[in-house]
Amino acid sequence: MADLIKRGLEEEGMEVETAYDGEAGAAAAKTGNHDLILLDLGLPGRDGMEVMRDLRESGLATPILILTAQDSTEMKVSGLDTGADDYITKPFAFAELLARIRALLRRTHTEDTTKLQIGDLILNLINRRASRAGNEVQLTNKEFS
Repeated sequence: MADLIKRGLEEEGMEVETAYDGEAGAAAAKTGNHDLILLDLGLPGRDGMEVMRDLRESGLATPILILTAQDSTEMKVSGLDTGADDYITKPFAFAELLARIRALLRRTHTEDTTKLQIGDLILNLINRRASRAGNEVQLTNKEFS
């Protein structure tokens, strides 16, 4: 599942680093410069809730989106109270995952880091849209990249 999500996000122009267990994920989150963390609660080794608690206690402010099959209200509340910024349950529509990622990135990025501008050409890095002289320019994902 992680590889499918990674491929889909990369096709949307995102740079993705993948960790396959709790220890590797916690280490990557602490040492990397990430815009967002997608965290599964059912990780081998250290579970996702423990990893998230550790990250928050260490002062990491990176937004965390929990991605899990655990859909009980109690787990959602626990995850959000432990430090998650959002929570999505499996199965999910990839379009919804992308929308949630964009929403989290909008809240955490300042305007000057989310847009590139040269003259009247503006590239919005969050919603991956381009405009020239105020008119939207339709680009494929490859063209935008």
